[in-house]
Amino acid sequence: MNEAGSMNEMITGESRPCTIHTYPLEKSCLAPENYLVSTAGTDKEEGMRGKDEQQLDVFSYVSPEQRVPQDHPLRSLRAMTDEALRDLQPRFNKLYAKTGRPSIAPEKLLRALLLQALYSVRSERMLMEQLDYNLLFRWFVGLNMDDAIWDVTVFTKNRERLLDGDIAEAFFQAVLQQARERSLLSDEHFTVDGTLLEAWASVKSYQRKDAKNAVPPDDPGNATVDFHGEKRSNQTHASKTDPDAKMARKGKGKEAKLSYNGNLLVENRNGLIVNTEVFEANGTAERDAALIMLEQIPGTKQVTVGGDKAYDTADFVAECRNLKVTPHVAQNLERPGGSAIDARTTQHVGYAISQRKRKRIEECFGWLKTIALLRKVRHRGIFKVGWAFTFASAAYNLVRMRNLAVLAT
Repeated sequence: MNEAGSMNEMITGESRPCTIHTYPLEKSCLAPENYLVSTAGTDKEEGMRGKDEQQLDVFSYVSPEQRVPQDHPLRSLRAMTDEALRDLQPRFNKLYAKTGRPSIAPEKLLRALLLQALYSVRSERMLMEQLDYNLLFRWFVGLNMDDAIWDVTVFTKNRERLLDGDIAEAFFQAVLQQARERSLLSDEHFTVDGTLLEAWASVKSYQRKDAKNAVPPDDPGNATVDFHGEKRSNQTHASKTDPDAKMARKGKGKEAKLSYNGNLLVENRNGLIVNTEVFEANGTAERDAALIMLEQIPGTKQVTVGGDKAYDTADFVAECRNLKVTPHVAQNLERPGGSAIDARTTQHVGYAISQRKRKRIEECFGWLKTIALLRKVRHRGIFKVGWAFTFASAAYNLVRMRNLAVLAT
């Protein structure tokens, strides 16, 4: 029997003709798993058809940096992200003790969370799975090909630390400062709006606060709850899963869901987000959040703010004028008493421009809900939801700034 036949018996335990690819490697490399046996048989194949063969390489001399194309969109995002993270170094130093075992770098954790928002990864467990074998993800986070990934619970352990340090807001402001240095922001004209973010809690968890008429569940794991005909409100009921979530509906005839109220303040020049607020979903959350964000606009000069009909109330318009903000809100002529603004505001060309520009804010909400997966939040509690909402808004600004840079070239 020839050498190929002997080798075939050693690998497969049987004697049949096959093609063996051998290389002059060390004895440690002659293990059977380092060889791939071709199933093509002994017949000689000719022509243009390639062979379905793979030799398992022991070493790779191509780094992740070399594999990522120079024109890949993530390269510009990585540069802006690293610049923002450098500004956060003093804040990171205060969050960690001077002694103890080194932890995962917060810069790597934040880059990984950015990838989760940019690529619509639905869970942190799946994010770590992607990070294990996706070379693009490894390059963006800052891992070499042989670096071990961390356990998924690292996000859980570090979330409280990042939340206490208000890292999401600091990162958001660092990204916003880059946009300001590039003259991408308007400091005079803004748009405000809010949306409902569905909470990570089911309607079954919405139960009476005083536990009246409580019936033992028929199935402790997934109890049957019949709430039809029962009068329920946020004053008498609360979610056992997420007490901060409130029952709310988008409009008349819509179903009510446990939700939070997410609010954005967007500048009108390029549609970049300049402020965020997450409130409990109640009847006045959008207007209350809008006034808080307008009050935080730097400077003392007169500015304008566009909005939809929900902001056309006498109290909101009066407060805006006290803040030196001209309310360019849509007129709600069907409201009892009529609109809170009149022709003294609507006759100006700037009002029409604000009403046209305000529709850009819907693009922000659309991206946050579909790409960043905030239509149904994955965290419980208003502070964690607010953290995720602000961080996802920073990710949107990075994408928007990258697109504006491409359009400028």
